[in-house]
Amino acid sequence: MEVLDVIRNRRSIRAFKKRSVEEEKLNRILEAARLAPSARNMQEWKFVVVRDRVLRERLADAANKQHFVAHAPVIIAACGTIVDRVMGCGQLSYPIDVAIAVTHMTLQAVAEGLGTCWICAFDEGKVKSLLGVPEGVRVVALLLVGYPDESPPPRPRRELAEIVSYEKFA
Repeated sequence: MEVLDVIRNRRSIRAFKKRSVEEEKLNRILEAARLAPSARNMQEWKFVVVRDRVLRERLADAANKQHFVAHAPVIIAACGTIVDRVMGCGQLSYPIDVAIAVTHMTLQAVAEGLGTCWICAFDEGKVKSLLGVPEGVRVVALLLVGYPDESPPPRPRRELAEIVSYEKFA
């Protein structure tokens, strides 16, 4: 599958089949994250893979009681481990770098025939407590992974002319 095809086929999946994700597919998804670029190649991330049903249910409660979260056979908590580093542009590096890695995972999941849903609506303190995430590490996102049990249509996207300008912001 071409990269642009993978991008076009990506959807936020909220209904998953009751089917396990094969270890080799999960490893390729995690490898995609490992290969993601990061500022100064710091790779300031850690990914906690959750398959346990009870723990997934507790994470769903921590995710504002979004119960579909527990139905994903895999939840990956994407964490930033160096949270005080500021890039030359003035932005914190960890949220950007972790987001790039999660994007790599979502695209690899599509290539594997899997679906994902990127969750950022959660109580970070509860998630950290459930997963044993230490003080000073931030949970940036929860990524649900599994075989889709739905086929949502593409969401509307703005035209390039609306989002791109050349030489100056316009």
